[in-house]
Amino acid sequence: MRFQTNRRQEEPEINLIPLIDVLLVIIIFLMLTTTYARFAGMELTLPSAAAEEVDGQPNELNIAVTAEGDVLVNRVPVVGGDVDSIAAALGRAVPANTPEPLVIINADAKSAHQRTIDVLQAAQRVGLAKITFATRNDE
Repeated sequence: MRFQTNRRQEEPEINLIPLIDVLLVIIIFLMLTTTYARFAGMELTLPSAAAEEVDGQPNELNIAVTAEGDVLVNRVPVVGGDVDSIAAALGRAVPANTPEPLVIINADAKSAHQRTIDVLQAAQRVGLAKITFATRNDE
């Protein structure tokens, strides 16, 4: 006896549409997160030069700020510690009819930061724009 009716057996099939969707998402993710290192930098060979160290320029102004907060302009102590006194000392130290000097600030590592700012403000009042800080080489 046969109890089966005229049924057709369905074959199992694999649905590829969700698989394609997942693969497309993975490809887009990889495209967005990949770094293109060969385009990121440019290799340059910089020229080299040998230069002798200059001991001092004739047109430079040395300002020292000690750990106690004293200010010295070309090794001459400044009387009074306010910005106006420092500006007056800087104005006297700049020679007439010369180009603008290079101002080198030698501030002690333990000096107050405010004192260095006062020196910068005084240099600005006098009209000195070429300012640099001296540091020491730990080599």
